[in-house]
Amino acid sequence: MEEIAHTMRQDLQGAGKYLAFWLGKEEFAVPVGRIREIIPWQEITPVPQAAGYVLGVINLRGKVVPVMDLRLRLGMPFQERGVRACIVVMQPDTKRARSPIGVVVDGVSEVLQIQPSEVEETASLANGWMQMGYVNQIAKSKGKVKLLLEIDGVLAGPMEDAVDLQTPELAGCGKG
Repeated sequence: MEEIAHTMRQDLQGAGKYLAFWLGKEEFAVPVGRIREIIPWQEITPVPQAAGYVLGVINLRGKVVPVMDLRLRLGMPFQERGVRACIVVMQPDTKRARSPIGVVVDGVSEVLQIQPSEVEETASLANGWMQMGYVNQIAKSKGKVKLLLEIDGVLAGPMEDAVDLQTPELAGCGKG
């Protein structure tokens, strides 16, 4: 994970660079310019009455950062946290000066360069969670498909469009 973070710091200004990560068997990617850092799993303080996909908050060097379970945000079924799970701290739209948000993923895979010729729009594939506009493009890179997240929609979209698939015991407790 530290090697990926080092590569990201070197290439933050590079156009077409993406951080790829796993949610279950699906591989997603977001532009590295939107990534603040990748941190190992840590305890999350629950916040009462938060949306079902919001696990709570963490203290990141003196700054309170909200943390969401990206799997739940995308309407995917709940899954126990594995050993490679980590928190990717992402920066929402910088024009709105919003605070960073931590996103729990199953594991980070790589930083990759995606050429414009490797990207296809998803308009013809819109079904299920793709109707929410969270995935607008798909990249074909290194013989695999990467779902490119429209990260502003994921981080700032309406709360009511996420499907709460948590068990009642886990809802909002921050242990996932």
